[in-house]
Amino acid sequence: MDSKQAKSRMEELYKLTSYYATKYYDEDKPEISDFEYDMLMNELKALEKEFPEFVSKNSLTQKVGGTVKEGFEKIEHVVPLLSLQDVFSFEEVQDFDMKMCKEDANVTYVVETKIDGLSVALEYKNGEFIRGATRGNGQVGEDVTQNLKTIKHIPQKLKEPIDIIVRGEVFIGKEDFEKLNDKLDEEEKFANARNLAAGSLRQLDSKIAAQRPLDIFIFNVQKCDSKEFTSHYESLKYLEKIGFNVNPVIIPCDTIRKVKNAINKIGDERENLNFGIDGAVVKVDNLALREKIGTTFKTPKWAIAYKYPPEQKETTLKDIVCQVGRTGALTPMAILEPVVVAGSKISKTTLHNEDFVKEKDLKIGDRVIIQKAGDVIPEVVRAVVEKRTGSEKEFEMPTVCPVCGSQVVRVPGQAVTRCIGIECPAKNLRNIVHFASKEAMNIEGLGEKVIEQLMDKGLISNIADIYSLKLEDIASLKKEGKKFAENLINSINASKNNNLDRLINALGIDQVGIKTAKILAKKFKTMDALAKANFGTLTFVDEIGQITANSIREFFMQDQTKDLIKKLKAAGVNMSLQKDDDADNRFLEKTFVLTGTLEKYTRDEAGRIIEKFGGKVSTAVSKKTSYVLAGEDAGSKLTKAQSLGIPVISEQEFEEMIK
Repeated sequence: MDSKQAKSRMEELYKLTSYYATKYYDEDKPEISDFEYDMLMNELKALEKEFPEFVSKNSLTQKVGGTVKEGFEKIEHVVPLLSLQDVFSFEEVQDFDMKMCKEDANVTYVVETKIDGLSVALEYKNGEFIRGATRGNGQVGEDVTQNLKTIKHIPQKLKEPIDIIVRGEVFIGKEDFEKLNDKLDEEEKFANARNLAAGSLRQLDSKIAAQRPLDIFIFNVQKCDSKEFTSHYESLKYLEKIGFNVNPVIIPCDTIRKVKNAINKIGDERENLNFGIDGAVVKVDNLALREKIGTTFKTPKWAIAYKYPPEQKETTLKDIVCQVGRTGALTPMAILEPVVVAGSKISKTTLHNEDFVKEKDLKIGDRVIIQKAGDVIPEVVRAVVEKRTGSEKEFEMPTVCPVCGSQVVRVPGQAVTRCIGIECPAKNLRNIVHFASKEAMNIEGLGEKVIEQLMDKGLISNIADIYSLKLEDIASLKKEGKKFAENLINSINASKNNNLDRLINALGIDQVGIKTAKILAKKFKTMDALAKANFGTLTFVDEIGQITANSIREFFMQDQTKDLIKKLKAAGVNMSLQKDDDADNRFLEKTFVLTGTLEKYTRDEAGRIIEKFGGKVSTAVSKKTSYVLAGEDAGSKLTKAQSLGIPVISEQEFEEMIK
């Protein structure tokens, strides 16, 4: 490769590694496997070594990939939380040993499992847990103390009154992860346990973290001025003694041969571990020798991480069937001849979408290679084309929904194929939640949990059933639920008078949101006129393109849609444009928070007036709040608004604004 090609490839790798690192570290939504990412980083390191003149100061080879999430306080680490240098062969392990032997011919090591989770630092004063932070970029992390306090294996008080900072890995065990994922639709499943753990720990609401089965293993003393250790192994034994949940796999090794044996042993046993690992860590044991060897800005020179290749197995692709998720997405699922991979029996796995099946050239009856991505999620790697007999069958996406029989569509430019039946049982919950949501019909009190309760009791099964609910039906959901039921019934009845644009948006037509719904309501004036509009008429509407026009037309052609509109009409839901809401946008880009009791309006009524004039209503006061409308007995929202210097208006002042 010449220098021009090298520079071009390095620039491409900088973009790729930065993008994938952001997805992994900051968004907790990995798009490629750890192995694939490691290979990209390896290629980049090799090019940087050969062409140092092109090395970017922003290269991830020079720093840790994570950043501090907005909403968390920053914590500067007393001792940096460094990452590890990865190696992928025993030759590289041997090279590492040779370097260490130059420093000390009698060097000894400790080999540990590299737990696949999120690295944190825990700080204790006089034996009391006072603070905890994520690794972040290694120098500065996120204060997640409250979330860490929800983890039962983090001691709040140690058995000795010592000042100490330790480092550990927060993770979710394999069984806990699989139990949680089993409850989710295919399209909602978490990619792996590491990212679920990271996402849970980095929740701004500690109640969410408390609901997740988070655990931790401690693997290092970062700082301890009051006690001296001579070896890493000794320090871990001490941590165990004073109450920490220490990494359970710690193997002392006095020769490189024993190091290799330990790596092999961990590799052989990793499928039997109840936690995920992404390698084995080899560390110099003598702490004084570590000080002598030193670190780089990013990594310690006295440690490496050996990365295992993903385990792969061959099996038969018996069938491909489609599951329908809550959003109506059809997900092809591979039905496999059961095979054990990385300790789990695999009999099915997702094939994501139609394009994935075509790209992999998969046919029903193929022999296929599967592996566990990140040692957790099974995936089909490829078809063993050379073993085809000619009896294999091509897969074709269904043209109708396998659940409700409604038409399925794939929007050009998108990978997903969706059922557009608005009464499809598979997507009813999501449809009803959207219909009742604030930006749609704004039925206050009818949130997802209440809808789930109503569906579980058989009180509703589709959108139209909302308008058949009785006071006693709702009251039965809660102890002393009469007041709640009265408020909800009032909100349901009030929604019948919503303007046409809200109803259009509430129907959940693909490609149609709030803005497009307003345009359609203004143009067609009635639901009947919109339902009858042909493709050509729709495309002549400003800002309605061919894709959106086609989506609208297909939606209104469905028998399920016609049935729903008929039921909503019978329930008395408004089907026409009452007034052009866009005529007066005096509150455009203004956000109101309502607090206390108003004399002339309910909060819902005041909110509708604000939205009619183009404004927004929020439930929480923040720096972005424009006004707080305060009635009698206004509480903490009023106090917060005053502390932030946000204008507080009375009901009388509000009436002046809306004249």
